Amino acid sequence: MKIAVLVEGATEIAFREKLRNFLQSRLGQQMPKLKFIPQNGLIPTEAKLRRVVENLLSDGYDAVIALTDVYGTKDFQTAKDAKAKMTQWVGNNPKFYAHAALHDFEAWLLPYWETIKTLAKHNRSAPSGAPETVNHDKPPAYRIKEIFESGKSCSYNKPIHGRKILEKNDLMVAIQACPELKMFVNRIIALCDESKVIP
Repeated sequence: MKIAVLVEGATEIAFREKLRNFLQSRLGQQMPKLKFIPQNGLIPTEAKLRRVVENLLSDGYDAVIALTDVYGTKDFQTAKDAKAKMTQWVGNNPKFYAHAALHDFEAWLLPYWETIKTLAKHNRSAPSGAPETVNHDKPPAYRIKEIFESGKSCSYNKPIHGRKILEKNDLMVAIQACPELKMFVNRIIALCDESKVIP
């Protein structure tokens, strides 16, 4: 199974190894070949997204997953809206799967606030509420940047700190705290072995 994952950029690339290790432990011999393909900021829209997906499928990929943030683009209002629009743009292709991070990828790092505090060298309390419901006006990436700027550490660097936050923690913690992440991970698992999806 060859799966292409369209991602916005550097932060998601930092997530790649952690995700691969997690999937390997769950899928074993059924582990897919996963290729993360950064889109330099934003996932393409409309006809361009359709072309990218069709090209990847014709290049031998069995499935293409697009993972977009909801925050930072005027194209989407909610995760549901993002997934519906991307699916419509691609033309309801059965080998295309749309997923969204709510409100941005960093929501999936918020469950590891103790690690974030240690790296930032600051004792600020975690944002209240479930990670994927953190205020749209001050999205998770902003919250993490803010604690680093307030702390005695260096400035927040998305790929470097994203990797450091993830490497010290169990991905299942974020999967259980973040429904959109769970759907994304379960999509990959289901494409390989439906019996191993996370309940």
